[in-house]
Amino acid sequence: MMNWLRVNGQSATLTLHIQPGAKKTEIAGMHGESLKIRLAAPPVDGKANAALLLFLAERLGIAKSGILLKSGQTSRHKVLEILAPPPDIRQRLLDEKTAR
Repeated sequence: MMNWLRVNGQSATLTLHIQPGAKKTEIAGMHGESLKIRLAAPPVDGKANAALLLFLAERLGIAKSGILLKSGQTSRHKVLEILAPPPDIRQRLLDEKTAR
């Protein structure tokens, strides 16, 4: 059972484990109960958080303003809320063919 994604009505909650300063930005599979995402951006002055929101918005085909960082501002463990998530959100996050 994957608890990293919970869809409830008009929003979805993502539980993520972030690895900043990676060679490239990509989804790296599971890390315990979280979805692991590697970010090329460094963990400095909110750059990694901004890069994370942009990456997810592009991946999900939604506006960056539709993603809220609920917790983990300065932590590798983050909880995000996706407003009006696409119906195939799980596939878009896990399927490499949907990546650009």
